[in-house]
Amino acid sequence: MLKLTIVGRVRDGLPLAQGPRYVNEENDKISTYKQQGEFLLKEISRGALPLSKMTIFLDQYSFNYMVEDGICFMVLCDSMYPRKLVFHYLQDLQEEFKKFDVGLTERIVRPYSLIKFDAIIGNIRRKYVDTRTQANLSKITSDGSQEMDVVSESFSQIVKRRRRSEMLTRMSEAHLHASPIWCSERLEIIALKWIPVGLVLAVTTVLVWSSLHRDDSLLTGF
Repeated sequence: MLKLTIVGRVRDGLPLAQGPRYVNEENDKISTYKQQGEFLLKEISRGALPLSKMTIFLDQYSFNYMVEDGICFMVLCDSMYPRKLVFHYLQDLQEEFKKFDVGLTERIVRPYSLIKFDAIIGNIRRKYVDTRTQANLSKITSDGSQEMDVVSESFSQIVKRRRRSEMLTRMSEAHLHASPIWCSERLEIIALKWIPVGLVLAVTTVLVWSSLHRDDSLLTGF
């Protein structure tokens, strides 16, 4: 079963469309999976995941995506759903998406605002719900080259890698800003300005103290 589809822009990780929502799928789990799909889209955007095809295993499901012309087509489905059929579905989405004006999709700034494509996703999805139709069986039994170059990984590993990256970034930033005062240009200017003054005051203090001490010695000598 194809449960959730997200079409997003790679350059900034903005989700553009998600297909129609079905009553029996509107629950907390789908909302969570949607957030996870958006997370994966951001990872693709920042170059942490391949800009080609990938299968990502999560619980009893899997996210599958393909990237074409700067657009990511992603779907969440049952792990048992034929992977070759999944990528045929994504390919069909990509073919339909090419009919849209590139300028329009580039100007979108709000998430999921390409509503016109939602209906198209729904229409294509219906063709792939039943894996036993003659058309789908033909796609499954066709040449196997379609899935040979698909990388697989678990969602948990991707999350761990992201957390490790964020931790290293924080450590690096903490090191760079560990002593913002002592390493600042402002402190250097202050030091150049006031150190000579401090030296003069110190010397003057010593001279005055020596003079007073000498005077005290003279007074005690009488």
